[in-house]
Amino acid sequence: MRRFLWASPLFYVHCRNVRCVFAGSILTFLTLFLALPAGAEKPMLGFSAEKAAAQRQLEAAFDTYLDAEDLEEWMRYMTQRPHHVGSEQGRANAEYMRDLFASFGFDARIETFGVLFPTPKERVLEMIAPERITLSLEEPPVPGDKSSASHRDEHLPTYNAYSLDGDVTAELVYVNYGLREDYEELALRGIDVRGKIVIARYGGSWRGIKPKVAAENGAIGCILFSDPAADGYRAGDVYPKGGFRSEHSVQRGSVKDFSVHSGDPSTPFVGSVEGVERVPQDELEGLAIPTLPISAADAQPLLAALGGPVAPAHWHGDLPLTYHLGPGPTKVRLKVSFNWDITPAHNIIAVLEGSEFPDQWILRGNHHDGWGYGATDPVSGMVAVLAEAKAMGELVKTGWRPRRTLIYAGWDAEEPGLLGSIEWAETHTEELSKKAVAYLNTDSNTRGFLNLGGSHMLEKFVNQVAREVTDPQTGISAHERTQAAMRYFNYGQVNGNEIRLRPLGSGSDFTPFIQYLGIASLNVSYGGEEEYGQYHSLYDTFEHFSRFGDPGYAYGVALAQTNGRLVMRLANADILPFDFAAFADVAGAYVEELVALPDELRKRARRKNAMIDGGVFEAALDPTKKWIIPEREEEIPHLNFAPLQNAVTTLQKSVALYSQARTAVVSGTRTLTKEEQLNLNRILMLAERSLTREEGLPGRPWYRHQVYAPGVYTGYAPKTMPGIREAIEDRRFEEAEEQIRIMAEVLGALTQEVDRATSILAP
Repeated sequence: MRRFLWASPLFYVHCRNVRCVFAGSILTFLTLFLALPAGAEKPMLGFSAEKAAAQRQLEAAFDTYLDAEDLEEWMRYMTQRPHHVGSEQGRANAEYMRDLFASFGFDARIETFGVLFPTPKERVLEMIAPERITLSLEEPPVPGDKSSASHRDEHLPTYNAYSLDGDVTAELVYVNYGLREDYEELALRGIDVRGKIVIARYGGSWRGIKPKVAAENGAIGCILFSDPAADGYRAGDVYPKGGFRSEHSVQRGSVKDFSVHSGDPSTPFVGSVEGVERVPQDELEGLAIPTLPISAADAQPLLAALGGPVAPAHWHGDLPLTYHLGPGPTKVRLKVSFNWDITPAHNIIAVLEGSEFPDQWILRGNHHDGWGYGATDPVSGMVAVLAEAKAMGELVKTGWRPRRTLIYAGWDAEEPGLLGSIEWAETHTEELSKKAVAYLNTDSNTRGFLNLGGSHMLEKFVNQVAREVTDPQTGISAHERTQAAMRYFNYGQVNGNEIRLRPLGSGSDFTPFIQYLGIASLNVSYGGEEEYGQYHSLYDTFEHFSRFGDPGYAYGVALAQTNGRLVMRLANADILPFDFAAFADVAGAYVEELVALPDELRKRARRKNAMIDGGVFEAALDPTKKWIIPEREEEIPHLNFAPLQNAVTTLQKSVALYSQARTAVVSGTRTLTKEEQLNLNRILMLAERSLTREEGLPGRPWYRHQVYAPGVYTGYAPKTMPGIREAIEDRRFEEAEEQIRIMAEVLGALTQEVDRATSILAP
């Protein structure tokens, strides 16, 4: 589903847009900026020095079994035809991967779920005034890309899954990205979208936010288009000369609002298995208004005919026209209807049972369904998963076996809304809650820098591994190269010499594991130097990926090396490589942000009110144009953050004591018994669960994690401590006070687990 054009926009945009300028100097910069002196072998979290040396030997052997030609062969097979959920190739790919996993020595099976997946029955978009034009809604073949001309009867048309059925006709209004602040800008100009159809450009947020906010403002239809300013010719040469989006390329995708719950909307909280009771179609949550995506070529005549005020300068894209707001004289008819079918989703589950702790599970997954050929999204990540599993199987043939059980998964139906992974997790909730140690996710993978997100209890662990994987292009470590890029291009966070993990929002298959079940999770990939303008389009093909994604599959191998080490170390560690220090640090930072947030809102409100009272709007705004002066804002009350601040302070003190006690064990001055190790590992693997509540977040009971969640109005992008943060942002101050108390209790629960762990290390 997701590309870090969504949940990690700073990473993708900064690296993508500047790579051509700095390509010639980056290696020199990296070498000078972050060269590290050679030294003694570094420690390995969770292992003694002796066992760390043996583990590194194992990992070196693992690397010898990784072959880029394997990845290319698997990619070629899996992208030979469109393979969306329910397609013939989708089923064939599932069987192909099941058989591959079995040949690697895994106990492999397919688990099938019946999921609600709407597909288009009718799509019509016409401009009926000031002239009549029927838009094409098509993606033509591209010279040199034979896939784009093949199997055209098997492709899903350009559409948005979980749009409502509807036939609406109205004047058009241009709403920029279609965010809440965009409607505030329209209101200032006296433009009302009630009863209108809106047109919004992709970008600024996840696509499903756009029809949601449009509906909240009274619009009756929504059109989404890809402006060349985003991933088109402003970014670089368009396909086929370059890799970026051409004028006829369309971004498909789901628009179901997943902020309440993710997965199959007809079976919230339970797996979509045979006989399950389903929510009737007219009662489904998260569906807004009729919505349809179009290309830049189809958007151009609609916007060119639009009248009304000229849009603000920062609303202008790169189409060759003046961007007006409307409403009218452009009038359009939008008609969409769908087949609301229960469709089989085939998950591949491959198990390699642990030799000592079979009931401790290391979970590793990537989805396999695409919106078309799906070469970059998701097969580039899936073939790296297969490469890891093959190398694991070769190690097993030499006599090695993981101490803990490995479960490798290929998820289906991720693109419509994470259906495959969520239905599996909801079906196996009881077992996963008891046995899952961690979940490692990938999605897409391309040439570039290491992109890291996840539970901060795993931050130190991931950084250790990143230091031991070599970047294929530069010969320095992936950690060095990525940290240099973060500093040079000014994105992300560096904590001392550590790469700070991105908190997880949503948009990929880690969501059910961390946010529903409280299983520590990671999302790891490479990217940023590819030319990927074909997100969710017909042109995400084998031909495109081979030229512009990861030529030679070197970064596919690097991803397998990275995640293979993470999986094997989690599987083999004497003490699980969880560390509380990074989490305690970010928890303190999140609380500082929350404490500052009411002050920021208060300053803004007072400035706005002073401008209203002083007549600034009337005096400053062009009197020949229509303006609606905003209303005064209420005073922002002062909130009592003391319980939360005290909880963070107590947690940080407990974590410091834990770190001291662990140091004594690592240094050899204290040795744990087998029983102490077992008890300590049990605490560590369940520690993330203490950050969840059965009641979930306010109005969102499916999202149980209290620290990480997607925002109600940010889509994929995360909100940290969202119960408090969103209550303050939406001026629900009594709720904010209650959520402060709850968050303090949640941090207190984690503190108790840290203290329990310390009591084992230093009885």
